[in-house]
Amino acid sequence: MPAWVLHVDLDQFIAAVEVLRDPSLAGKPVVVGGRGDPTERAVVATASYEAREFGVHSGLPLRLASRRCPAAVFLPADPTAYDEASARVMAVLRSFGVPVEVLGWDEAFMGVSVDDPVGFARSVQAAVLDRTRLACSVGIGDNKLRAKLATGFAKPAGVFRLTRENWVEVMADRPTAALWGIGRKTARKLAALGCTTVAELARADPDVLAAALGPRMGPWYRELARGASSAEVTGTPYVAKSRSRETTFQSDLDDPAEITAEVVALAHRVAADVAEEGRPAARVAVKVRFAPFFTHTRSMTLPAPTADAALLEKAALAVLGKFSLDRPVRLLGVRAEFGEDRT
Repeated sequence: MPAWVLHVDLDQFIAAVEVLRDPSLAGKPVVVGGRGDPTERAVVATASYEAREFGVHSGLPLRLASRRCPAAVFLPADPTAYDEASARVMAVLRSFGVPVEVLGWDEAFMGVSVDDPVGFARSVQAAVLDRTRLACSVGIGDNKLRAKLATGFAKPAGVFRLTRENWVEVMADRPTAALWGIGRKTARKLAALGCTTVAELARADPDVLAAALGPRMGPWYRELARGASSAEVTGTPYVAKSRSRETTFQSDLDDPAEITAEVVALAHRVAADVAEEGRPAARVAVKVRFAPFFTHTRSMTLPAPTADAALLEKAALAVLGKFSLDRPVRLLGVRAEFGEDRT
């Protein structure tokens, strides 16, 4: 039987969990983020489809979300509830007896060998809905990239198949940012090279891409445009790649000593998370959002992986020193990354 990769993606997951907890929210524009107070500085974690119709989306400041959708119901984030809901969904996926590779709270790959992948996808959707009351969309592909992208065409609560056979028809004229792995910054760099669509990137000279974007990443972007990807689904438990903490300040910080103190506090919170994880951190990053809304991130690889709070604090302060703190600061974040060192 042919082998397929399915990408299962829960629809408006966080908002859907909140609706399950309070059924009166069904059909209403729901926005989750921060402490649920749109007068405070925080950003949207997720928005229900009803809220999205007003232009509310993840990462949007809550105050702007409130202006775009005055009737929205604003709720604080509750990670514990989302953890529990996610665990129930992943248990349903594993009950099918196939490899399940968890990508996060609301998505996972499944590796299946069936003659009717659409029928299998429908059975997965039905089981998830029946046992958790959460809806999901399923993308079907002959590799992970195509399955992941297919899900975007399946939403909400649908099934879509994207394979080598229809890749060009579906993807050729789409912008390069439509590819999984290419963000807005990279898309702008590609556009400067004359690659604005997937088809143009697929035809690009790999040597030109390598020279402009790096010897590894440049050619890799071209392979993405051709739909190339791994098809192996490993049924290993989800392992976090990093642990992070951040704080949005209700009043901008402009005192360097105060900014330093906040980074120290965040570093110690992250160190506690790293200790709980039981794995040493290999890299430390600091995020600074300057007023009005300019976000920059700097990072460094540690001399050796560590979970020592003092060393993580020292690294966070060293990274903070890479910033020019000549503007008011509205957000600070510290992230510890696990795994092998990166250059």
